[in-house]
Amino acid sequence: MTDKDKHIDLSVENYGSIKKQTYSYAVLPWGATEPHNYHLPYLTDCILAHDIAVEAVSKAWSQYGVKGMVLPAIPLGAQNPGQIELPFCIHARQETQKLVLSDIVESLYIQGIRILVIMNGHGGNNFKPMIRDLALDYPDMLIVNCDWFAVESRKGYFDEEFDDHAGEQETSAIMHFRPELVNLDTAGDGSSRPFNIDSLNEKVGWVPRNWAKTSFDTGVGNPKKSTAEKGKIYVAVVTDKIAKLFDELVNKTIY
Repeated sequence: MTDKDKHIDLSVENYGSIKKQTYSYAVLPWGATEPHNYHLPYLTDCILAHDIAVEAVSKAWSQYGVKGMVLPAIPLGAQNPGQIELPFCIHARQETQKLVLSDIVESLYIQGIRILVIMNGHGGNNFKPMIRDLALDYPDMLIVNCDWFAVESRKGYFDEEFDDHAGEQETSAIMHFRPELVNLDTAGDGSSRPFNIDSLNEKVGWVPRNWAKTSFDTGVGNPKKSTAEKGKIYVAVVTDKIAKLFDELVNKTIY
């Protein structure tokens, strides 16, 4: 069975194809609208969260027989000072994100969906406080956050040790999924400046980085060694693990 036959991507589906299907869970890709160095699209976080979700849902359907639907990606991410000033970078407050998420959860709940996985593609997003609140409002609904980029360590897959934004990991992944969107020849080297305070660099305390003072090309991490093959190998491991998560959420109790 091909992905087209599975009817798993709501961004390209129609009601006629899905009305007779029974779905056990939904996946909500959530990214951001922001620059990603000079070589990746503004919607990189959305694209990768969506494509990772589709591949993982497809695997879960084929390997475990659990049927899920990937919802359209949400492009409303939290941004830093020094980043929001860049052209067309969009900052979404926690309050805005929570309202959007709450409406989606309410809609799915009415439709009988009791499992929602947020496929987060943006490191600045933090859904945990929202999920805690929604767990009180919808005690029989399971809402799970999955940061796809943290599911599997980068070590052993990529050459660059430090890679935080638009570097080798993201670039290789999008070269695998959407090579036509990447122009590696235009990429900056992703060099960055740490804090002047050692305790902040050592994470004794936390403040948001001022992106204009941290990054020189909006990237943090060198993408120059990125390849589609590295992305393919890494994504395969990540989506295997996420597919297993979907199966366990549907077929097991959490306690």
